Amino acid sequence: MNKLRSTIWLFVVLLACCRPNPEPVDGPVAFTHITVIDATGSPPQTDMTLVVAGGRITALGKATATSLPQGALVVDASGKFVIPGLWDMHVHTLQSMSSGGKSFDVYEAFFPLFVANGITGVRDMNGDLDILARVRQKLLRGEILGPRVVAAGPAVDGVLWPFGSLAVSSADDGQHAVRVLIERGADFVKVASLVPRDAYFSIVAEAKGRQIPVAGHVPFAVTATEASDAGQRSIEHLDGVLLASSPRESRLREEIQNAMKTGGFSDFSVLWRSRVRAEAKALETYDERLAAQLTSRFIKNGTWQVPTLVLKRATAFLQDKRFTDDQRLAYIPGYLAATWGADNALTGKYDAQDFANDKRVFAKLLEVVGMMHHAGVKFMPGTDTIDPYIFPGFSVHEELALFVQAGLTPMEALQTATWNPAEYLGMTDSAGSVAVGKVADLVLLDANPLEEIRNTERIWAVVLRGKLLQKPALEELLATRKAAAKQGGA
Repeated sequence: MNKLRSTIWLFVVLLACCRPNPEPVDGPVAFTHITVIDATGSPPQTDMTLVVAGGRITALGKATATSLPQGALVVDASGKFVIPGLWDMHVHTLQSMSSGGKSFDVYEAFFPLFVANGITGVRDMNGDLDILARVRQKLLRGEILGPRVVAAGPAVDGVLWPFGSLAVSSADDGQHAVRVLIERGADFVKVASLVPRDAYFSIVAEAKGRQIPVAGHVPFAVTATEASDAGQRSIEHLDGVLLASSPRESRLREEIQNAMKTGGFSDFSVLWRSRVRAEAKALETYDERLAAQLTSRFIKNGTWQVPTLVLKRATAFLQDKRFTDDQRLAYIPGYLAATWGADNALTGKYDAQDFANDKRVFAKLLEVVGMMHHAGVKFMPGTDTIDPYIFPGFSVHEELALFVQAGLTPMEALQTATWNPAEYLGMTDSAGSVAVGKVADLVLLDANPLEEIRNTERIWAVVLRGKLLQKPALEELLATRKAAAKQGGA
């Protein structure tokens, strides 16, 4: 009996030793027999050894020819695939929201979901720079786990929005806004839909002179062509693209601005509905020649596109139970889920015809993405996380699948979230691919994403700036987030 008990105890000890660590592993790690998909477009490299130490990739070579550092944790990754960490290039996470007399920082709910989904970098498009400073300090000190954050601070617009903006009404205002954002540490300037024409061009000129990028919407007071020619670095939501592809563009932009004057400049749902109605009218006179001219201009000017297809789909199909009954709602904090109802800030003014229009617009934009990509326009994934039924982290994988639906290959879709953001941000020396010397932001998968892009969701482990989070650690992040949401509020 004693011998049997000893055998059982030994088995339990060995099992515990062999289980993946539920805590992040911060030390040298060697992944052996792994398949490397480096995101450069090269074929997968099989039976490789990848070594991570000091937050960097320090070795990468054939398993039979690569030595392992002394004291490293050796992980047998046979049958696994490694890709670079993923980026979401359009999020809203540096904000505070109130509920029940309490204030909540959104990033506290979003960051665990980003990490658990392999999102190791985000571009925040409208947030609080004081929150950004706190977040960066906490990340630096290792107090929180989260993605690398590139941020605009408050968006520049023609009105003062409740969720934060810098309101401008003149060219002088535009120049001043750029100077304020630079002084406060913004990484780029985000422009929104209601920036007046004179203010817009002064913003772009001031930013260019101070060598800070401008990204965001195409304001209704200018055309997509003008925004590209002026030097706007990226255009979000394919703003202005359908309008510019119609000979009625000037009239349609005027209709939007008149609708905003009538419906109220402080009501975002009026803006969203007005845009969709104008884009639906643009489809009636869509001209492939005009679309091709705009595409050529984007290529010539190096204007990137972040189409936020998951957002376009969500607003078009918001009445579909696959969204409203989504199990991932269990991860969403109560203060945010409460804003996702039928009267939400995007589709709150929709009627049945608006939903029908939005479906038509979404279908056409998928075609446009494919056409522009094949012509040479560069794309990146963005989800507009915080908006209704956009799930932090999870929705990036859906965006990649929509890119494939639009005509990109799985490799090209993968590059939109890896190499392309690194190129856009000027970080290809340290990010964007799996190579020696680069920051160890990696995602390990159970299946090949080049065979099926949705395999990016089959995450086995994540390496976040050199820290290994194995499956139990990722599951713990999700379980903790779900428990917090269930308690209400947070």
